[in-house]
Amino acid sequence: MKLSNLRWKYWFVRLLLALTFLYAALLAAIWWGQEALLFAPQPLPQDHVFKFGNDVHERWIEVPGARLNALHLQLPNPKGVVFFLHGNSGNLESWFVNADFYRRANFDMFMIDYRGYGKSSGSIQSQAQLEAAALEAWKQIAPQYAGKRRVIYGRSIGTGLASALAAQVQPEQTILVSPYQSMLALAQQHYPWVPAALLRYPLRTDLAVPLLRGPLLLAHGELDTLIPPVNSQKLQQLLPGAKLTLVPGASHNDLQRFDVYLDAVRAAMVGP
Repeated sequence: MKLSNLRWKYWFVRLLLALTFLYAALLAAIWWGQEALLFAPQPLPQDHVFKFGNDVHERWIEVPGARLNALHLQLPNPKGVVFFLHGNSGNLESWFVNADFYRRANFDMFMIDYRGYGKSSGSIQSQAQLEAAALEAWKQIAPQYAGKRRVIYGRSIGTGLASALAAQVQPEQTILVSPYQSMLALAQQHYPWVPAALLRYPLRTDLAVPLLRGPLLLAHGELDTLIPPVNSQKLQQLLPGAKLTLVPGASHNDLQRFDVYLDAVRAAMVGP
């Protein structure tokens, strides 16, 4: 064999080994750093004062290893409550911004900050931890609204948590805004080179939705490229009677600016 061929094979093997090492290192970083990829918390100082009106009260939910901050809009005689699980970035200061919409509908609203968000302590470590915290918050709030309409609302990454919670507690209404079939499927759409087994937050909305016994509203911006509307369309097929509202002109973060979306959410909240 020619010396040149031996050299070429030698360098090819070295390149292949280097690429394999880099790929393995990247997968390891994804495994250990998933929280940083999925969640973008913005902390707030503990003395931060929320100014959303005198009818919005600050609450605390005690969970193992952490204390979750929450805001509770409480009206004199509400028709029910919206239990709101927000998206992956920001905090209550940036999410609790449409209280007047719920006031006009005569609905209370309760919203928590996940671990590490806003004034909540701790850090997110697993999907089971997130789901347990949502359930604990629900258990503390839902009994106050017995006999009234209890709505579980999830937005973006919160839709996976909301659907799992709704499947467990069966509220009077579930609303999923910009949902994904699963984080597993979404990761495969955006990063097909990442092995599915690597994802520690599968968030299987597609497994929770068929378990719902009450009504479901799905709402999605037609121009959403982060979580394409086909996700909502496929989820609708999993539950007979589920309603889907596609919002023309809306993308992922601006649905609340469109009357089509607001009217659909209001109708779902109030019910038949």
